[in-house]
Amino acid sequence: MKLDDSSLLRQQCYINGEWVDAPSGAKTEVKNPADGSIIGTVPALGQTETKHAIESADRSWPEWRKKTGKERCNILRGWY
Repeated sequence: MKLDDSSLLRQQCYINGEWVDAPSGAKTEVKNPADGSIIGTVPALGQTETKHAIESADRSWPEWRKKTGKERCNILRGWY
């Protein structure tokens, strides 16, 4: 299977509104479990980056929680 729009495949992590790589440049391969082929890579983030991602998500939670179900639905559908 091939992705028609390759711009949809991001091989970075989305943290605090930015697409980021690991500071070290390290990557982890993502394999297709059906046949073991490599389908992409993701940054191999460390403890510091993981903590930053969790803190960023925690800060954004109150604003997201204020939205109605319909507002959240519209946002998610827009991303789809």
